[in-house]
Amino acid sequence: MTPNQLIIKCFAEQEADYWVAVCLDFNLAAQGDSFEEVKTKLEAMIAEYVFDALAGEDKPYAAQLLSRHAPLSSWLRYYFIKLKITLLHGAGRVFDETMPLIPA
Repeated sequence: MTPNQLIIKCFAEQEADYWVAVCLDFNLAAQGDSFEEVKTKLEAMIAEYVFDALAGEDKPYAAQLLSRHAPLSSWLRYYFIKLKITLLHGAGRVFDETMPLIPA
């Protein structure tokens, strides 16, 4: 496993009066009233997802679950938001999460 495989790509953006956060590497999403809320929810979802895949009831399907990426349209949205932030200081947030690891 390379260090880059331990970094999970995520983004969040505001839609009307709520925020949506997406984890691209596992195709997970959370919704909430603020960036902090969706980021916290998504972090908890990622931790539970990885735990279930590596040590929980879904362990037999770990290879499939840990390689379940979001569709291309979501990845394009991630890079578009990243470009907007870089060039225009636009709305939306791009953030990386570290893969939650479970002790052996």
